[in-house]
Amino acid sequence: MLEEHDLYPQAQVCLLSRDADVKVAQTHATAERWRRGEFMLGDSGVAAIGEPGRPDKPQLVDKRNLPKRGVQSQEARAALIHALCHIEFNAINLAWDAVYRFRGLPSAFYSDWIQVADEEARHFSLLRDYLKTQNYDYGDFNAHDGLWQMALETAHDPLVRMALVPRVLEARGLDVIPGIMLRFRESGHQEVVDILAVIQSDEVSHVDIGSRWFHYLCKQRGQDSETVFRELLEKHMKNHVKGSIDREARRQAGFSEQELDYLDGVG
Repeated sequence: MLEEHDLYPQAQVCLLSRDADVKVAQTHATAERWRRGEFMLGDSGVAAIGEPGRPDKPQLVDKRNLPKRGVQSQEARAALIHALCHIEFNAINLAWDAVYRFRGLPSAFYSDWIQVADEEARHFSLLRDYLKTQNYDYGDFNAHDGLWQMALETAHDPLVRMALVPRVLEARGLDVIPGIMLRFRESGHQEVVDILAVIQSDEVSHVDIGSRWFHYLCKQRGQDSETVFRELLEKHMKNHVKGSIDREARRQAGFSEQELDYLDGVG
């Protein structure tokens, strides 16, 4: 009976669900139950999990073998939307993984990442529903597994996870989504622009959540956050491309001016 009210097993259920519709429904239901105060936090310590639940399709391939994406044709537009849809599906898993894997943190940490999971599930549904209006569905194009590989690489430490997943991989979306919105607007696809505007607004908040918990963990350990961030980036992502960042969006998401200069290639 107690396990029914322990958050961690329920987070694991959401994380391991393979069917996309089931994962989305379980995510929304669990988030609502958490907001109603129906869960407690159980044992502490880092929990191990290898692979998240995901459908048989899309087939995961090397990035170099992905389909051509753009706005020049219906298929290219669908491939681009599908790529964004896949990112959002992975983001659901990444949020639940943070909840399930990292134990013994303040209750607010779990509130934040459950909120992220809930909103990522909504983003996934918005994009998937649009795909269906174009006679495509999630799984119709190949995709890659880069986001989850970084989840595994950062599985040992919530500080490293907060630094590299929200503040690097997810923050990259803050830089590129405005350009994608512009291309869809210019090609007359305002419905896509409206969906991406919702996602962009929420993603600033999600990256800011990552920034806040990264700073919290650095402070707890008596470490300088700017130094740690740079060291982790150079250790784990040596080929990270500097420049072309949206400084204002990242500023809103908790980046310092020194960090922005470094990422912009001027500091």
